[in-house]
Amino acid sequence: MDVYSDVSCALGEGPLWHPLRKQLFWFDILGMRLFAKGHDNSGDGWQFDEYVSAAGWVDRDTLLMASATGLWRYNIGTVDRELVVPLEADNPVTRSNDGRADPQGGFWIGTMGIKAEPYAGAIYRYYKGELRQLFDRITIANAICFAPDGRTAYFADTVSRRIQRVALDADGWPAQEPEVFVDLRAEELNPDGAVVDSTGNLWNAQWGAGRVACYTPNGQFLRALPVPTAQTTCPAFDGTTLYVTTAADGLNDPNAGFTYMADAGVTGQKEHRVIL
Repeated sequence: MDVYSDVSCALGEGPLWHPLRKQLFWFDILGMRLFAKGHDNSGDGWQFDEYVSAAGWVDRDTLLMASATGLWRYNIGTVDRELVVPLEADNPVTRSNDGRADPQGGFWIGTMGIKAEPYAGAIYRYYKGELRQLFDRITIANAICFAPDGRTAYFADTVSRRIQRVALDADGWPAQEPEVFVDLRAEELNPDGAVVDSTGNLWNAQWGAGRVACYTPNGQFLRALPVPTAQTTCPAFDGTTLYVTTAADGLNDPNAGFTYMADAGVTGQKEHRVIL
């Protein structure tokens, strides 16, 4: 893999390719920062006063951004931030973590304990003005992504070492109980962020393994792209380009914390627009 950004993040996360701006946005959760960089090599960074972790695009100049206390309408140009809905704002133990827009225009967001307290987190969906808790007793919410037809969602609790899938109804709400999609316990792999390509294959960053692994819609391992540092956190697509964020926290590794890129050989889904 090649280095896309040599900004070293303590906990790089939440990469999002903005299709209108032609820029990659990503976060350093522990640094409380948001970054952006485009094909023209120009970059920007924004500092916040709380943890920020994930976003979806609303229009050219607006993101829906998740923080430790809420979902926010964020204006990229003016840096104005307007609260859309609180997110566990009354719980000082938790913060936001992994999140992604779904094909119906909703936004899924997971929470977790700031110190990864067991079962302190949950997974929510924001859709048409409503924030609804979908799953509780989550320790580290991750791997939130969606099949191209919008009828299957995926997620993981990293410490369980299993990626789950759940059938969705036409409006994007869970229609059944989740079931195990990939069980990584035998390999002792830790599922972090994930994204689904246009053919339905799931690409999962695996924390501690230095790779992004690809699985078929049936959960069969296809191949893995190596990343030159161990703590891979989350992938994102722009066409056939796969971006991967990483984390430097706790490592003595000059390659850690960078954002990487590689040609995946398959086209990703376009990032879905959040409807506010």
